[in-house]
Amino acid sequence: MTLSRPSPQAPHALRDAFRTVRSASRELAAPLSPEDQCIQSMPDASPTKWHLAHTTWFFETVLLQPHADGYRAFDPRFQYLFNSYYEALGPRHPRPQRGLLTRPSIDEVHAYRAHVEAGVERLLDTVDDAAWATVEPILTLGLHHEQQHQELLLTDILHAFSCNPLLPAYRPAAAPALRLATVPPAMQWRAQPGGHVEVGHGGAGFAFDNETPRHRALLRPYAIADRLVSCGDYAQFIADGGYQRPELWLSDGWAAVQSQGWRAPAYWLAPDDPRLAFQGGGATGWQVFGLHGVRPMAPEAPVSQLSFYEAAAYAEWAGARLPTEFEWEAACADDGMTEMTGHVWQWTRSSYDPYPGFRPLPGVAAEYNGKFMVGQLVLRGGSVATPAGHTRPSYRNFFPPAARWQFSGLRLAKDL
Repeated sequence: MTLSRPSPQAPHALRDAFRTVRSASRELAAPLSPEDQCIQSMPDASPTKWHLAHTTWFFETVLLQPHADGYRAFDPRFQYLFNSYYEALGPRHPRPQRGLLTRPSIDEVHAYRAHVEAGVERLLDTVDDAAWATVEPILTLGLHHEQQHQELLLTDILHAFSCNPLLPAYRPAAAPALRLATVPPAMQWRAQPGGHVEVGHGGAGFAFDNETPRHRALLRPYAIADRLVSCGDYAQFIADGGYQRPELWLSDGWAAVQSQGWRAPAYWLAPDDPRLAFQGGGATGWQVFGLHGVRPMAPEAPVSQLSFYEAAAYAEWAGARLPTEFEWEAACADDGMTEMTGHVWQWTRSSYDPYPGFRPLPGVAAEYNGKFMVGQLVLRGGSVATPAGHTRPSYRNFFPPAARWQFSGLRLAKDL
């Protein structure tokens, strides 16, 4: 398996990274009870306990069993329980039924993690230079894979908590200071010349295979907003009847609005929402449920928990459009751009397709990205739930257009 990297990292450097990433997963799960960690609120989400076990399964199955002499599996049954979608590695427990796995217990999952971590440490102590050329890229991929699941752990538990009438906070924060309503700065348009641009990952550092190969793309001149669409912006769309106007929506999006009863972003609560009674009542204006619980809608905050359909409808209402993924990537070089990462994933108008000349990783990792390249849209950027340092301008996230439980929002673009 060869990833985009000029030279392999030394074992001691990856040992530190391995310990840091594995510790971060434990810390993310720490605020959750055993009951919290077992729940699965919908087929597209997974329990926290499953995320902790699956990321461990990856290191055991893809790294240790093929490459660590004398390694013994913690429990051979886990091969079946915690495989996600790797057909080459055999059958698996059905994804929609992961919440039924009350056993193994969370304590046994942590013992599993400790067993595998000890195996990786021994491998790092004993691997020779010849084997390291094979081991290093697998270990590196496993770290980035676990970081992806750290974000999913947060988005999935937030969805589960949103289904609870008590709307519990994942990690309660101090009550926000009383303040006057604020509005975001006026949106500015940054003109981009277009032309032939280089896109995709190239040079130093890790990248997933779906970010390669680097290639040239032809862009027409365009303009892109210097900031994200805010909650205050989106509230105007709602107030103008955005969810009642079929002319703004793609056909499938309008069908989703009708069938799902969408009237606002996924975790917005109107003042008359009965669940607010459990929060003490007295709410005025929109409230937003998030990792810190229910908070008054902050007009200047980027709007989040939007489907692609909602993002596209807002863009139509605003007289604009969504950028393509290559327009978004090219705009990263513009110093006037803000909120490019660390807030919300940003929907683009690009289908999740292979780049010209794309080749998946060899071996088991060939199933990591390539087989999902149909029926999904690309998002760029990174969210508040994305681990620090995990993103880069070429990073391609992807979800089906109706997905709205992620920290997903939008940035506007338009033709020049």
